[in-house]
Amino acid sequence: MAKTALIIGATGLVGGHCLNELLASPAYDKVIALTRRKLDSTNPKLVNVVTNFDDQDILIRNVACDDVYCAMGTTIAKAGSKEAFKQVDMIIPLMIARLALVKGAKKFILVSSIGANAKSLAFYTQVKGQLEEALKQLGFQAVIIFRPSLLMGNRNEKRTGEAIAQFVAKKMPFLFAGPLKKYAGTPADLLGKKLVAAAQEKTTGVKIIENEEILK
Repeated sequence: MAKTALIIGATGLVGGHCLNELLASPAYDKVIALTRRKLDSTNPKLVNVVTNFDDQDILIRNVACDDVYCAMGTTIAKAGSKEAFKQVDMIIPLMIARLALVKGAKKFILVSSIGANAKSLAFYTQVKGQLEEALKQLGFQAVIIFRPSLLMGNRNEKRTGEAIAQFVAKKMPFLFAGPLKKYAGTPADLLGKKLVAAAQEKTTGVKIIENEEILK
């Protein structure tokens, strides 16, 4: 039986690839994308709900699904503050997770980050870890967590530091050999494929997929 997928973060680098995979997948006959700006796609499977995520009545009416995909993410520089960053990278995903669970969602597939740890001294990986821990406690049939390294691909937005890091990763891949292999860049298109494929497996409980496994 075909299923319904819900995705947040579909306008981002990984989210865009994930959305394309969801729309192409025979596993889903409906794909709900909650976005802040309207998507260009006219695919008949797509239901695009434009929202700023602060109207729970709209969200509750549009989160009924089988599988939730979360590719939301920003930077502190773009968000403007640590509080705003946490709102995007943890508060909103956790709110959607709770609402979707009530409406019958079975699986939550998350794009987290290498090094995610709720006790990390680095704010970025700390927030990522806090979201992971919170999701584990909600009661989904399965929580599948991907921990990619530097995301490789062409973004619509400008992130200077990330662009420099991508350039280094492409031109000097030998830097990520041996013990540093786990930090090698993660192609966003590959990650999008892996996200959708993982959700089709008969996974229960919590499954964490580190970057080395993503790259296999």
